[in-house]
Order: sequence, then C-alpha cells, then structure tokens
Amino acid sequence: MKKVLIIEKIHKSGIKLIENRDDFSYEVVENLEINFLKNKLKDCDAVCLRVLKFNKELIEVATKLKIISRHGVGYDNVDIETVKKKNITLAITAKANAGSVAEHVFFMMLSISRGIDIYDKCVREGNFSKRNDLQLTKELWNKNILIVGFGRTGKNLIKKCIGFDMNVFVYDPYVHRKIIDDLGGKKIDDFTKKIKEMDYVSLHMPLTNETKNLIDLKILSSMKKNAIIINTSRGDIINEKDLNDALNKNMISGAGLDVFTKEPPNANNPLLKNKKIFLSPHASTFTEECAERMGIETIQNIIDFFDRKLDKAMIVKL
Repeated sequence: MKKVLIIEKIHKSGIKLIENRDDFSYEVVENLEINFLKNKLKDCDAVCLRVLKFNKELIEVATKLKIISRHGVGYDNVDIETVKKKNITLAITAKANAGSVAEHVFFMMLSISRGIDIYDKCVREGNFSKRNDLQLTKELWNKNILIVGFGRTGKNLIKKCIGFDMNVFVYDPYVHRKIIDDLGGKKIDDFTKKIKEMDYVSLHMPLTNETKNLIDLKILSSMKKNAIIINTSRGDIINEKDLNDALNKNMISGAGLDVFTKEPPNANNPLLKNKKIFLSPHASTFTEECAERMGIETIQNIIDFFDRKLDKAMIVKL
C-alpha cells in the first residue's frame, strides 16, 4: 500500500479520490514543525505539498519518497537539486489554475483602471451627487497589453483580452510565433523595446536566475506614464524597491500585486502604504472552482504516477 502525506489541507474532492482507492493510505497534517514532519515523512511514498519550504533536510529523511505533487504551478519552495539527486518526480497542477489566475488579472486591471474604490467610497460617504467631480477613469478597449510568459495562464488571458478588444502582444522566447498569431496576439522579440509602448504588462513566468528582478527601475522608467503592471507569478520578478520608487515618481501610474518577495510581506514594506498599488494576498487561485480543480489534480497526479500514466505536461523537467 502506498502512503501519501498531505501537508496542509486540500479540497475534499481530492481526498475523495484517494479514499476510493484501496491501494493507498493517506494522512493530512497541519503541523509544520520540522521534527514532526521528519517523523511523518520517513515512510511516505508520495507527498502533496502546498506552500511549505520542502528543503534538503526534509527530502533526505523521506527515503521512500517517489513523487512530490505540488498543489500549484510554482515550485520555488522545493529544493530542486536534492529532488534531482534522489530521482524524485516533481509534478504540478499544470491545468487547474490558469482560468482563475487570468480572471484575477482582469479583476486587478479593471479595479485599478475603473477606480472601483473611488466609486464605492463616493456612494458610501453620501457624495453621489458629486460624481461629476470625480476623475475620469480608463477603459481597457483598444489598449496595448504585453503578456510576459505564455504558458497556460497566458493562453487563457489572451482570450479574455481579445474579448475586451485589447491589442495583445506576447513575449516568450520559447513559444512559436504561429501559436501566438493563431490566438490573436503578436509575438515580440525585443522585450525592453516593446514594453515602452504598453498600457498594461502582465507577468506570467517562473522565478529563475534569469527572471529575478526582471522588472527593475531601468525597465519601469522606460514605460508609459499611464502604464499599469500586474504580477500574479512570483514576487521577486519585480524589484519591489524600484517599483515603489517608480510609482512615487510617477514613472508609471499603477500596479496590481498578488505576490511579494517575502510572504507575508513585512508590516513596514512601503508597498503596503502605496495607494497606487492594488494588493491581494497571493490569492489569485482562491475560488471555489479552482480549489476543487487543484485538489483533484494534485491527488490525481499521485495516483497516475503509480499507475504509470502521469501526463507529461504535469511533470517538471529537472
């Protein structure tokens, strides 16, 4: 019987999947204390992992571990070198998240562009009759958006952008031009040049040595003054100090952040007080539908692995 350790709770639909198999046993743990986890990991064949830092110390004690199934698409909380060394398969929920994250991007773009907080405050404070004094907001219609990274989320997002009559440009050196053209976008090759023409920039790439601090003061200062940047990928892709400086100096007009360099961010992080930023707590997948899809996909990846039919799209190439 294969033993599965589920570190932090997942949707009940995922649990039902594994309960329907008599060749698997499972345990859900909420205690993230290292020694407690080391004891639990000793005889595990599989791990369902959410946000815990799964470091070398934890991986090496799990001598029977064959697969780590991430409840999400990012895996910067996993010690990749140790995983490679021990020949452990790393799987992600590659298909479950895209729609929810793409919707969150639109939620942020519309909230910032249409001044949702201003309108709401106007009515609640009894200033309805003063609406003509409010600053005019902006439409998404006919605006230029650059999608940086064109995986499943980027492909989902482009459909929504086209629906809003936006002009979509895509930067991803690993995606063929025809794929982007067929979805109604335009592939760009020079990221630093084209970003100067964008009204919106949405980031959708993993955190690597190449993408860390990709968006810095040099890039931000080259953008249009009315530009808005959205980050739902990983916090370190944007240099937070540079972003705060750029907003305070009116180099760009706004930002939407669902992710941060340190999570949760420190209370003294200046971004928390910057009124030009729309913030959410790494919650772009926090919908009822996405939580269910992720729970199911996380467990299905484990089952499929041992049934020798795991979809290659779910496996991280190490």
